[in-house]
Amino acid sequence: MDLSLTKLPWYAQLGAFFLLGVGGCGVFYYYYEMPVRADMVARQSQLASLRTDILKGQTTARKLPEFQGQVADLQRRLDSLRAVLPDEKDAADLLNRMQTVAQQSNLTIKTFKPGVVATKQLHAEWPIQLDLEGTYHNLATFFDRVSKFTRIVNVTDVDIKGREKPDPNLTITATCTATTFVLLDRPGAPKPAPKPAGRGA
Repeated sequence: MDLSLTKLPWYAQLGAFFLLGVGGCGVFYYYYEMPVRADMVARQSQLASLRTDILKGQTTARKLPEFQGQVADLQRRLDSLRAVLPDEKDAADLLNRMQTVAQQSNLTIKTFKPGVVATKQLHAEWPIQLDLEGTYHNLATFFDRVSKFTRIVNVTDVDIKGREKPDPNLTITATCTATTFVLLDRPGAPKPAPKPAGRGA
């Protein structure tokens, strides 16, 4: 059977061309335009996300000087803290200095006994029990000199007793606890409190 569009009536030919056009448009839309539209929507979504990230980055960049100022302030505070709290490597020297000050104050150190270290979140407390002999003036001089240390040393539990047989250079005995505070670089159990280099005569 010989089929030819030229043998169809003009209205049938027009209908056939219309159907072919509609079919071609459908194929074009389904296989080309729909994927392109979907890709465009995905790219627009990605572009919106990138613009949001860029905006956040610009906001952070504008705040960078403020953040840098805060870091510098925190560093100054840390340096100030280190000025009054020794780290572990400086604590032994500080305790030996305190022993030296006792001797310079003409106090006899009978006992210099490190106590149990108490570990806190960022620092440790190193107590030292002192048994001293001398005079009230010598003891006051010792406390005054300790109070002038750059590093923090708390003197607590002071107990002063008069000697039964005093002499001009030896009228009292005193016990106290001198506590220094050690800054911990890493939270955790600190090393044992250092022992003094020597003992007073």
